[in-house]
Amino acid sequence: MITREQTNKVMVGSVPIGGGSPIAVQSMTNTQTQDVTSTVTQILSLEEAGCEIIRLAVPDQEAAVSFGEIKKQVHLPMVADIHFDWRLALAAIEAGADAIRINPGNIGEDERLIKVVRKAKEYRVPIRVGVNSGSLEKRYLKRDGGVTAQGLAQSALDKVALIEQMDFDQIVVSVKSTDVPMCIRAHEMIAQTCAYPLHIGITEAGTPFRGTVKSAAGLGILLWEGLGDTLRISLTGDPVQEVKAAKLLLEALDLRRQGIEVVSCPTCGRTQIDLITLAQQVETLAAGYDYPIKIAVMGCVVNGPGEAKEADLGIAGGRGEGLLIKKGEIVKKLPEGELLAALKDELDHWEG
Repeated sequence: MITREQTNKVMVGSVPIGGGSPIAVQSMTNTQTQDVTSTVTQILSLEEAGCEIIRLAVPDQEAAVSFGEIKKQVHLPMVADIHFDWRLALAAIEAGADAIRINPGNIGEDERLIKVVRKAKEYRVPIRVGVNSGSLEKRYLKRDGGVTAQGLAQSALDKVALIEQMDFDQIVVSVKSTDVPMCIRAHEMIAQTCAYPLHIGITEAGTPFRGTVKSAAGLGILLWEGLGDTLRISLTGDPVQEVKAAKLLLEALDLRRQGIEVVSCPTCGRTQIDLITLAQQVETLAAGYDYPIKIAVMGCVVNGPGEAKEADLGIAGGRGEGLLIKKGEIVKKLPEGELLAALKDELDHWEG
């Protein structure tokens, strides 16, 4: 049982972060923010996949104007991602941002941050202090001889202290690195020092396969330690895959449960049905239902019947056929080609 660290609660639009709230799943658009139509379409797809907070790059004034237009057409809370030009943070807040992300490594002098905080305070918009190993402040690079967990944590804490001096506490903190052990240590240091909610992630994690594995390794450890109030799994590809991976990670640790959980065996030389195809078909089928149940798709007589009986619904494969099992009881034996349709019929008439 995971015991989560207690943090302050911050509202990003209608979504609470911290304070014991469910861990919120985030993603970031990879369309050009200036392209309102494409960005809106992608955000709606992300919402359908289960994304709860969306972040958009605001690299210039045109993007800030578009940000406001996009805001009118979507439902998810929108975070403006600001780098270099502090004035874009002001514009994004005025355009309706539900939160802003600033990077201490490139926002510039403290006076610029102070102006951003004043505007955020006026509009009651939270600030995410987001430190990244790729743009760590030069003074910490010089002090430590490169990027370190201590440098990442200290950079964030210094900016948090400055923001606190302005009597502002609607803060979320993130300290991301592409180095998994470094990222873990930096988050642990932050958690030991302040009670602000943590946005966790492994930056520049990579392509979908590599990035998912790398993120699961790092974020799984942090989540097991009770750290993390919102997360993004950063992948080089379709951001919908980020959301799906994040939801599965939370499900694996029993931190969030949404829809049907599908488990399947890895197959071996005893498997005598096309279990790989069947399992993929079952996973696609299950995505269309929102029941909090488990479906097991098993391939042989060794573990198949037992595992399937532990699930709410299950298939235990045999030689070109399989058993359909419901709540531990065998319902019927069917040819391989009829198993998926029989499972669908059970789901269509599911009463719990």
